[in-house]
Amino acid sequence: MSAEAAAPEPQAQEGLWARAVDAIRSGDLGSWPVLIAVGFVFLYFGITAPNFFTPVNFENLIGQMAGTCMLAYGVVFVLLIGEIDLSIGYVSGIAGVVVAELQLSTGLHLPGLVCIAIALLTTTVIGGFQGSIVAFIGVPSFVVTLAGFLIWQGVILLTITQGVIVIQDNTINNVYGYFFSDTWGWIIGVAVCVAYVAGTLGSALAGRRHGIPIRNPIMMALKLVAVTAIVIATVATLNSDRGVPFALLLVVAMLLILTFLAKRTTFGRHVYAVGGNAEAARRAGINVPRIRVLVFMISGFMAGLGGIVFAARLNSVDLNAVIGSLLIATIANGMNILGKATGTIYITTGIILLLAVTFDTIVRQRRIRAGR
Repeated sequence: MSAEAAAPEPQAQEGLWARAVDAIRSGDLGSWPVLIAVGFVFLYFGITAPNFFTPVNFENLIGQMAGTCMLAYGVVFVLLIGEIDLSIGYVSGIAGVVVAELQLSTGLHLPGLVCIAIALLTTTVIGGFQGSIVAFIGVPSFVVTLAGFLIWQGVILLTITQGVIVIQDNTINNVYGYFFSDTWGWIIGVAVCVAYVAGTLGSALAGRRHGIPIRNPIMMALKLVAVTAIVIATVATLNSDRGVPFALLLVVAMLLILTFLAKRTTFGRHVYAVGGNAEAARRAGINVPRIRVLVFMISGFMAGLGGIVFAARLNSVDLNAVIGSLLIATIANGMNILGKATGTIYITTGIILLLAVTFDTIVRQRRIRAGR
């Protein structure tokens, strides 16, 4: 046996601390900065804001972040291909207007599910239209979606001539206002835990079958335990009040579906390929324009879903109601409890958003320099 063969690999037993230091140096921090920030925000408002850590306020926080999560989920796909969608705020408003108008007893008075389906179809078509201009004509997405931002804002202003449209259909309002029974809450919680554990372990075992070792089994085990504990605590807290809201189920379900779409499907791999190098993807046989159109359609669909959640939360649509979403929602929620002025809330949220994006940009630059 040669000395080279007998010598152990120096990096084979690299410790957890060494990996953590390396991750910090290279900027490969994942979602930890956001999670730490959320932890500090929760701690601050838990100490300073009365009734912050209560089941009622927890439900309010979930409701406040649900619509924003829908918008964020969709725009992530746009960002993955190196584009941007500035119109999602008012595209979501279009969905709210459509469901509100179609359910009116003085109008078409359609069933709630039909109203929701038509609203989602409308915003998906809008996304496809904007994406087609980007994909086939070559107009920068910044320009196209900025124009959409103005156009759809104008459509909303012209449509809601009466100022407020009250939503009376229970099916639409239940998108936000429905709460499951305690039994169903636990069933949902167990199902989420099983899906997460099975997905995580399945992915790790699939990697091992292909010769890919589990990078950090201790950290994986800690994540499994932590997520399970969080789900159990969440269900227990919500069941102590009105129960698990449908809005939370929607947030979790869309997260799982879109994560599967991005990570486990050919379409998801094509999205990453186009975002990495569109020309190389084209030469590899990927239909780049089609991927771009489909991504903008996803953004439009999710914006529409978020708009429906917003409309259901308010039980109305009016002209004033048009990952990071948890952080922003928590800050707004806590400052509202403290009685801060609306202007102060906007300024604080904007500053934190700017700092978060700046930090993320710096981290990305460090990862590029480190070759990650």
